[in-house]
Amino acid sequence: MNVFVYDRTFEGLLTVVFEAYVRKTFPDLLLGEGEVLPLFYDVKVEVLTDKGRADRVWQGLQRKLSPLGLGVLTTAWLSELPEAELLLVRYMRRALDASGNVEWDFGNEDVLRATQLAKKVSQETHRLNQFLRFQKAADGTYFAAVEPLYDVLSLSVRYLRDRFADQVWLVYDLKREYGYYYDGKEVREVRFEHPAAHLQTGKLDETLMDKDERMFQEMWKAYFHAISIKERANPRLHRRNLPVRFWKHLPEKN
Repeated sequence: MNVFVYDRTFEGLLTVVFEAYVRKTFPDLLLGEGEVLPLFYDVKVEVLTDKGRADRVWQGLQRKLSPLGLGVLTTAWLSELPEAELLLVRYMRRALDASGNVEWDFGNEDVLRATQLAKKVSQETHRLNQFLRFQKAADGTYFAAVEPLYDVLSLSVRYLRDRFADQVWLVYDLKREYGYYYDGKEVREVRFEHPAAHLQTGKLDETLMDKDERMFQEMWKAYFHAISIKERANPRLHRRNLPVRFWKHLPEKN
């Protein structure tokens, strides 16, 4: 068994591919720095992320794949699933070794699985955009907390910037403890060393809310219930279209 240890960044993964080609040895297992090694293994390779090497691999992939195929790699990576790492290494190896474009070769299990995984991540991005709910703070900032299944917040930035271009907002991923802040001109990533309570619970305290925020929440809940048709209620379909994991951040469900 060949074990490669790296820093679990996408740039690090590209460096892993470079190192594998140099050594003519590809990983059977990928571990993060400090993780426990298996009891039995043949080769251990510690890979230090190298931007130059990562760029060379990416440039090679650009010659082999379309923007759509490259998007499969970067999107599937955001799944954070342990099995995605080796899957993407195999996808990149196949793409680099092939004489033509492999991204439509769905007869290959790795190409198919990577494409399916990227689709799942993209779907989660659409759900995040659909079910985002802002709370207005007293200083005029609109705050929204999210906890997506995958690390998709970065994929929503363009939509958020275009859709809410006329207001100051902060969208914060409670699970991964980072967010994006828009000041009306530019978007920047933010992290807080000592996050306030609302960055842990997702709910603004009454003392931080705009004076009319609670009223608007109650009005929205009243509207939601008013348009519901009791006789047509289908809980199973409702949960499929609006996953339960989003409910805690929706005023109409609380």
